Amino acid sequence: MRWRLGGRDGLTGHPDGEVIGVDALILHSITYELAMWLSATLLLPRRYEMGGGLVELLLLTSDPNPESVLPSLALLAHNVRPAPTEVASLLEAGTADVALVDARTDLAAARGLCRLLGSTGSSVPVVAVLTEGGLVAVNADWGLDDILLPGTGPAELDARLRLLVGRNGGVASPENTGKITLGELVIDEGTYTARLRGRPLDLTYKEFELLKYLAQHAGRVFTRAQLLQEVWGYDFFGGTRTVDVHVRRLRAKLGSEYESLIGTVRNVGYKAVRPARTAAKGEPVTFSDDDSEGDDSTLTPVNGSVP
Repeated sequence: MRWRLGGRDGLTGHPDGEVIGVDALILHSITYELAMWLSATLLLPRRYEMGGGLVELLLLTSDPNPESVLPSLALLAHNVRPAPTEVASLLEAGTADVALVDARTDLAAARGLCRLLGSTGSSVPVVAVLTEGGLVAVNADWGLDDILLPGTGPAELDARLRLLVGRNGGVASPENTGKITLGELVIDEGTYTARLRGRPLDLTYKEFELLKYLAQHAGRVFTRAQLLQEVWGYDFFGGTRTVDVHVRRLRAKLGSEYESLIGTVRNVGYKAVRPARTAAKGEPVTFSDDDSEGDDSTLTPVNGSVP
């Protein structure tokens, strides 16, 4: 049996048609399926691991179908957390390795969101996903680390994510295993030492544990009760003011230039603050952190919110 493709009965539209044997059709089908399998298993990058885990991606989008923003993400093994394009979503940026902003439709809103992400004191890389038509609107004022097109292939997407996270200090080299870096601060779990710009800090055991715990979860806010439980343990009967006292001592030992590495969030608690990124206009973003008796100051940019 032979099939004729083209002409009145075929699919190609060729006036004369082309005679193809059934065996050739079967071979063509098998070859195609094999090629698809190879591309999905062997040719795509292997699962990227950072510190024993996958890359955490925060995807800020108003699209009810987040998978459509970067379809190639479905072919990779990274953890994707969709979140609405709202200011409240910025609180989640500190727990992500990369923040992806959907800028395919609303360029003005995406620009404002990218600038806000860059002004929070978080060092999380910010990446905008734009259409080709939107590329002309992007400039340094956005404060971006990279841009992506929705059709970016999985290999290129994975490579760019790895470069961003590696540049941001997310990949631990063998000699840095067991070390936590927060800007100029290096905490060595193996030797129970902390150094600031190479200078050792004279810390008590609990001061070291508190600093280490906050640095391990930089950007995440903890209540005083949570810190008591995690650092001091369930059997500790002291009050939450114990945390305030230790934070005050840590800030004093960090010095006035680096005391803002430990930030206070009003009516909530404390967090380790990653070194501030450079503001869009080239001015460094600094933070006010009033360590008052109530110890409930707000961590806000001195130069005001970015529109």
